[in-house]
Amino acid sequence: MPFARLRSLGATVALAAASALVLTGCAGGDATASGDSTPAADAAFPVSIKSALGTAEIPEKPERVITLGQGSAETSIALGTIPVGMEEYAWAADETGYLPWIHEAVEKDGGKLPELVGAGEQLDMEKIVELDPDVILAPWSGLTQEQFDTLNAIAPTVAYPDKAWSIDWDQQIDIVGKALGQESEAQGLVADLKKQLADVASAHPEYADYTFSYIYTTPDTLGVFLPTEQRAAMVDALGLTPDPAVEQMKETEGTDSAVIGYENADQLNDSDLIFTFYSDAAARKQALSNKLYAQIPAIKKGAVVASDDNAFVTASSMINPLTVPYALDRYLPMIDRAIAQTKK
Repeated sequence: MPFARLRSLGATVALAAASALVLTGCAGGDATASGDSTPAADAAFPVSIKSALGTAEIPEKPERVITLGQGSAETSIALGTIPVGMEEYAWAADETGYLPWIHEAVEKDGGKLPELVGAGEQLDMEKIVELDPDVILAPWSGLTQEQFDTLNAIAPTVAYPDKAWSIDWDQQIDIVGKALGQESEAQGLVADLKKQLADVASAHPEYADYTFSYIYTTPDTLGVFLPTEQRAAMVDALGLTPDPAVEQMKETEGTDSAVIGYENADQLNDSDLIFTFYSDAAARKQALSNKLYAQIPAIKKGAVVASDDNAFVTASSMINPLTVPYALDRYLPMIDRAIAQTKK
């Protein structure tokens, strides 16, 4: 699930094996990057990037990049470097095992798809060593300190600046740009994304008249993503207005959301629209069977923007150069249908 925090290394044996490979110099791999990257005028190395877990010292412009967590692979590709490896994300993958917008972008570029290096607790440290990375990018991830220490012994590793699974989208792009020596190009990507989102808001001034909450459900509880969380930030940038009640909610540690529970579902009564997602039709049915959830006014009216298309759910959960174009074409008709339901 996109909001899951399944990140710890778990296996001491895997750590020991990875460390041994590093210390004995067993790293293999082709010295050629799987994508081309044109050095930028502002690429001044060495580069030092601090994170909550430690500092990455990058001595020269990286050519072989591995990305972990979410969003960094897309930015790296947009900057001209196809990663040699990336974290697997099977939940939203197409039939090839890759996120469809990554598959499409790499295919269009004529490059080679990154090797998949596992995910979460099952990161394949031996494969990461074999890929011989120059840098490992994980600014939006849930790396543990143990994972970071092991990875940083393999190659300079850029973790999250503050908390796991919590970073502003433009900050993530800036960090990736800095690590690749392409800060000005990264700033250009941020400006372009802001324009794409602002253009939608300008074309739909009526969106500003509607408040929204972006929620998620489990069989046991109800959570609300805070306005700065990337999926909520995308909706905000499209011109809709975050429900003021959400802005007053306190973050539940480590979630970038407020877990309020179904007993407090009435806190969402003034949201004109509810944004959410379901992993499948069964999850949708289960959520709607909860009377407290079903009585939320927007839910009751059907003023809901929801999908069980896992690829769309993932794309609309991240703001980066590849996901935004993928999400917008699909998002706007859904939003318009939900707004129409508010008038019933």
